[in-house]
Amino acid sequence: MPCVGDWLNSPLSIVQGIFAQNAPNSDWEKKVTEYFKEKLKENNATNWVPSLNDVPVHYLKPNSLVKFRCMVQDMFDPEFYMGVYETVDPNTNARVLHFGKYRDVAECGPQQEIDLNSSQTVTSERQTFYCVPVPGESAWVKEAYISASQARVSPSTSYTPSRHKRSYEEDEDMDLHPSKQKEQHLGSGGDIHGCVEPKRLETEASAGHHVISPNCSPPLDLNFPLPGEKGPACLVKIYESWESFKVNDVLEVFGVLSVDPVLSIVNSEERDSSSLDPMECMDTMEEQRVHSPPASLVPRIHVILAQKLQHINPLLPACLNEEESKTFVSNFMSELSPVRAELLGFLTHALLGDSLAAEYLILHLISTVYGRRDVLPLGKFTVNLSGCPRSSAFSEHLYRLIQQLSYHLRMSIESMNHSRFIPHKDYAANRLVSGLLQLASNTSLVIDETQLEQGQLDTAGVHNVTALGNLITWQKVDYDFNYHRMEFPCNINVLITSEGRSLLPSDCQVHLQPQIIPPNMEEYMSSLLTAVLPSVLNKFRIYLSLLRLLDYSISDEVTKAVEEDFVEMRKNNPESVTADDLHKMLLVARFLSLSAGQTTLSRERWLRAKQLEALRKARLQQQQCVNGNEL
Repeated sequence: MPCVGDWLNSPLSIVQGIFAQNAPNSDWEKKVTEYFKEKLKENNATNWVPSLNDVPVHYLKPNSLVKFRCMVQDMFDPEFYMGVYETVDPNTNARVLHFGKYRDVAECGPQQEIDLNSSQTVTSERQTFYCVPVPGESAWVKEAYISASQARVSPSTSYTPSRHKRSYEEDEDMDLHPSKQKEQHLGSGGDIHGCVEPKRLETEASAGHHVISPNCSPPLDLNFPLPGEKGPACLVKIYESWESFKVNDVLEVFGVLSVDPVLSIVNSEERDSSSLDPMECMDTMEEQRVHSPPASLVPRIHVILAQKLQHINPLLPACLNEEESKTFVSNFMSELSPVRAELLGFLTHALLGDSLAAEYLILHLISTVYGRRDVLPLGKFTVNLSGCPRSSAFSEHLYRLIQQLSYHLRMSIESMNHSRFIPHKDYAANRLVSGLLQLASNTSLVIDETQLEQGQLDTAGVHNVTALGNLITWQKVDYDFNYHRMEFPCNINVLITSEGRSLLPSDCQVHLQPQIIPPNMEEYMSSLLTAVLPSVLNKFRIYLSLLRLLDYSISDEVTKAVEEDFVEMRKNNPESVTADDLHKMLLVARFLSLSAGQTTLSRERWLRAKQLEALRKARLQQQQCVNGNEL
């Protein structure tokens, strides 16, 4: 019987046991999934599983159970593999059935060969996702996940196999062309001397996936959307329900880690052989390099369980629908009012004493696209904070203070002209090359216009500014597929800091009115963070994440009252309040209600929303009188 740790250290042995008991019945696959699902439900068992986000690959045991918190950056073509195959001993004719699922290479014992003509062979299909760590994930998020981990890991010793490897494609090719068998060294005789490890054969049937030696090729681009990102990229192999996942989804996957050096050896052999006869290989050399990188650089994960993440805040329960999570939510909601008050005070200090701007910043931080009507995204609330000091590092420090899941994009002529914002398809490598705007849902993007100098935008710069405008207005990014563009909907919170009115569109412009001008801006902003207790900071983080996930509704009674109020406002001056103004007030009322923990609109919150909008507009008009037409 397997011991308790086997499902963590040797998950394939558990799979083998279930397969042996249930094969050739197809239910064995479902039983494997159920087994690991139950194991991970036990007391914080998910924390026992080592994470590729936290632990270097060389510290992890090959073929052990690992997890990975990631974003789907690209989807490769589906591949075929031997789900079930049969080996035969040529001497005794003894036959053994094996599973090929959760493996990159098929195993067979000494003196055994795979019978490719067996009636027991089952060819299956799996989908490969190219996954990267969540772009822009904050340092405190990473640190909190690391501190919660209870996984025990130690450096693993890599092994260099001495046995001969032969890919499944070569086996199939020799079956079609028997004359080639004479030219192929099978290596079965050499394996019996001093080698107790069983022979392995690659199971992937997508021919032409090769790795070019690092000695004769440029460094491998891991294709992270944001510059300076760290962490591993992984080839995640999904076996069930892959159609439910899409590009830019944030997933947590649990699966078998595959870093077998055999992958590099086999792919190198295939590259050498295919270079002799181009007709045998349909893929370009660049595609082979990108789709089959060395496993030591881009490990493989064979997924047993995968789930979309509602959020990546480690302070919140992963799934808020479970009974224990509901208790957590209700307990936090009971103390919501003081948390909101503290957060408002904190942001008021950060915004140099401007409490109105702090109110709007809270509404912005909890906003999210909750639906779409035709092409119009509902719930987006891009705020342009104008009037920001230019000379100081105010915008940068403000970003550091409100950093939740943010990427600070300094808008300059140089960055606009030379950065790659829009992902595009590289047909030579058959992959999606990432861009700055390939971000996960609920990412907060802070755009700093205060450093924007005079200059000329080139063609690339114009395209980048247009892409930012489309992101803000329509919550979509048009990925470039050379011959056409494809819309990818997104849900990105954008905060723009600027001196005057932003060059980019926004849903709401709030002009900053500092009540205090600190002599040393850097010292003032830095002291704000040190003054806040870590426990209070964590409450702010829970508050901002949790309120984004709440449902919201407006009763028929309140809807009627709002309509009557709108008619009343337009009576005296029809041009004073437009339909756009009503939409904005309803949006402010929505997030104002949610910020107080109320999931339905009340008369009180509606009146408060009207008051906030009146104050904001009055401030803009006052500023316009001072500066003429510039806001």
